[in-house]
Amino acid sequence: MITSGSTILITGGSSGIGLAMAKRFLELKNKVIITGRNEERLQRIMAEFPEMEIFAGDLADNQCLLALVNFIQQRHPGINILINNAAVQYNYELAGEPDITGKTDYEISANLAAPIKLTGLLLPLLQKNPNSAVVNVSSGLFIAPKASAPVYCATKAGMHSFSKSLRYQLVSCGIKVFEIIPSLIDTPMTAGRGKGKISPGRLVDEFLRDFRADRFESYIGKAKLLKIIHRIWPRAADRIMKN
Repeated sequence: MITSGSTILITGGSSGIGLAMAKRFLELKNKVIITGRNEERLQRIMAEFPEMEIFAGDLADNQCLLALVNFIQQRHPGINILINNAAVQYNYELAGEPDITGKTDYEISANLAAPIKLTGLLLPLLQKNPNSAVVNVSSGLFIAPKASAPVYCATKAGMHSFSKSLRYQLVSCGIKVFEIIPSLIDTPMTAGRGKGKISPGRLVDEFLRDFRADRFESYIGKAKLLKIIHRIWPRAADRIMKN
């Protein structure tokens, strides 16, 4: 993939992985549009990076998602790279969660349904433009899930499967489908969780090497080791990750 001269939409771009991606692609002379739920935070980012465009809204809401698609169609028809990064993670016990329907509905919508819908709605534009790609951020937890986040792990397994199927579908029209499979990254979502986190900047460094080389599955950090362990000894990978 060519990493400059593109128009790139990054969901969940107001912090963490998405913001690190946005800054790096901006440095590489791309047009970057980011989305996020916190408009005040997005405005602060745009004040610091006035060449970046923002779209505020919750893509788990269908009306907001359709508004984003219309915004891109009208303002950025030259879009050629979509990065599906936005996600939420709730840690809870299914048996004891008082808001089980609300939390599960939101996680599934934000992490799986919304990126699938957004991809489908933007494919007609991506098909018209050269050097096009879809980049989905999944997680090493699709390999071996943890006990405390069953719905999050299920959505990331879904994103992995969706990425592979979409890659098969789009091979004939030239749109490349990449998947970022990170280990624990130091972001607001992972605050207070786990040890040995890597920075979003390091993730971007590793991903860009794979992106430029057209390596479609980019295992980041310890996810590389987890993949090897799971291949050799699946039960050991499960024991390591479950808690």
